[in-house]
Amino acid sequence: MLAYDKMLFNIPAKDHEPGKIRDILNDHPEIMFVSLVGLDIGGQNTDEKIPIARFLEDMEKFLTDGVQTDGSSVVLPIIAELNNAKVDIIPDLSVNWYVDHNFDFIHEPSGLPVGTLRIPSFLVHNDTNEVGSRVILRDAITKIKKDLLTLIKDNPYVMEYLPIDSADEIDEIVLTCATELEFWVKTPDEKGDREELSTAQVMKEQYWKRTIGPVRTALEKTLLLLDRYGFEMEMGHKEVGGIKAKLGNSGKYDHIMEQLEIDWKYSDAMQAADNEKQVKYIVRDVFRLHGLEVTFRAKPIDGVAGSGEHTHIGAAAKLKNGKIISLFAPTDMKAGFLNPIGFGALMGLLKNYEVLNPFITSTNDAFNRLKPGYEAPVCIVTSIGHTAAQPSRNRTVLIGLVRDLNNPLSTRFEMRSPNPKSNTYLVIATAYMAILDGISKALAAKKTPDQLLDSLSKKYGQEDFYFEKDREYRSEKDVFDEFTPEERDRLFGRAPRTVWENICAFDEHPEKMEILLKDRVMTPIVLESFKKATLDQWATELHSRIIPDNMEILRECVMLHNQHDCADYDAYLWNKIQGLRCYIGRDTMDKKCLLTRIKNALDEGNYQLASDLQLEMQQKVHELTDIYIEYGKNIL
Repeated sequence: MLAYDKMLFNIPAKDHEPGKIRDILNDHPEIMFVSLVGLDIGGQNTDEKIPIARFLEDMEKFLTDGVQTDGSSVVLPIIAELNNAKVDIIPDLSVNWYVDHNFDFIHEPSGLPVGTLRIPSFLVHNDTNEVGSRVILRDAITKIKKDLLTLIKDNPYVMEYLPIDSADEIDEIVLTCATELEFWVKTPDEKGDREELSTAQVMKEQYWKRTIGPVRTALEKTLLLLDRYGFEMEMGHKEVGGIKAKLGNSGKYDHIMEQLEIDWKYSDAMQAADNEKQVKYIVRDVFRLHGLEVTFRAKPIDGVAGSGEHTHIGAAAKLKNGKIISLFAPTDMKAGFLNPIGFGALMGLLKNYEVLNPFITSTNDAFNRLKPGYEAPVCIVTSIGHTAAQPSRNRTVLIGLVRDLNNPLSTRFEMRSPNPKSNTYLVIATAYMAILDGISKALAAKKTPDQLLDSLSKKYGQEDFYFEKDREYRSEKDVFDEFTPEERDRLFGRAPRTVWENICAFDEHPEKMEILLKDRVMTPIVLESFKKATLDQWATELHSRIIPDNMEILRECVMLHNQHDCADYDAYLWNKIQGLRCYIGRDTMDKKCLLTRIKNALDEGNYQLASDLQLEMQQKVHELTDIYIEYGKNIL
């Protein structure tokens, strides 16, 4: 049993002074390395191991100048190329630093795991140009705090809807965020039966059920360990996906495949994103120690619920007397949904979501999750509740309003589209930039809560001061069951279906892109870098991973029946299967198969054609697997 009381888990921001840091590290000789953690434009982090002795020798220089890395080792296309690749990693002294423990490597004198002090950092290109995801979020936070306070001061009418008399009472704006982490755990090599998983999901046999065996132990240890880090864990539980584990002859559970969720307390925007990174490392490590593999993929199993990472966005004001008030909540929680700032924030998210989506849903895996019928949002629509006294819990919408009638500070927005692989730094940064746009427009128009509620509830074809005429933005209905796909596209906008279609929003909505470029929170070259990084990843994965994987599916669909002793239905189904196999994956002298045509389109840079063919491939492979399952069931 580890001596948690003797272990170092974090060094809080208040202690980031060389003398204090040196004292702390000298008291913990098991901390043997330091790693400066910079985030590139793709959300990947650096991990440069520095022996603790080197760090302590010249700590002041490390804290101010950081260390240098090769720009080719981070994802910053167009910005840091091979011939222009100098990138420095500069420590961030304003956030908590966490210790990454290696439970497989024990420091013998202390008996404690060897630790690496992970220091969140900023990336600097060519000595002057700060780049990367943490930089974008930092600059977005600075802008939102400054501009929101100015907006409140310049529009004193909003004081009528806030529990203060004057904007002069505000000391600072506080941006609060939280994420909910869903993930799958399984025993190595376990694939699971899709039909069995789907049946268990429909019957809700796993949702909120009691965990057992190694999953229970790993989950409980994870929650306790994360609490030691100071994350203030709120809960851990089973999610909707998974099947019941089997108890083997050895007395141990095997064939484990379950979906879990853990939640922890909110933090300020930057700390929330940093916390999420550290939590994932700990989850992986603890479950691995119990023989379980963790995946944070958005859709690890086709046909079964994927994993989301719902992201909660809030805003508050810290007053000079120390009190904190919500900037979204109405003065009477039972009589109103939101105040003008809150309504404006929600409207900004909805109005500009097309250009936020590429930062939230940027991978093939993410699009596999966003399918109707799996509680994953595909429509730009919100739900706020039928009445102010009845908070909404509509799980089919993109953005939900979360309220507690007895706690105005809990008023926030839940974005349901992010997944565990989303770049949380860019999700939060772009969301707040959109929020600022909506607030500025609502306050400039001097709109009251009732007027903004009317705007949010507008019908298709109705003119509005902010929203588009031929769109609707609010629904208290189940948008999957009570609208046809055609109605959803008409009312809420056609959702992109591939990474390419999503990235095209940058060119299709130039006026919305302007919100991201204000005060150089993002610059044109940063947007081009992100675009290239995203498309390169999409094209490479499609060409070199998805197509080969689908080819393996074709090869696994082998004949099961005896041609001389079979039912006519067996022969009929096999003929359909063989026709699909050839169309998808077999070239002839005069005709290329579907997979080859996709590869050719990618090689030629014809991304529109590749995207269209990718959608056809998904449909054909899905059709093939369904028919093959039906075929297999009929074989005696």
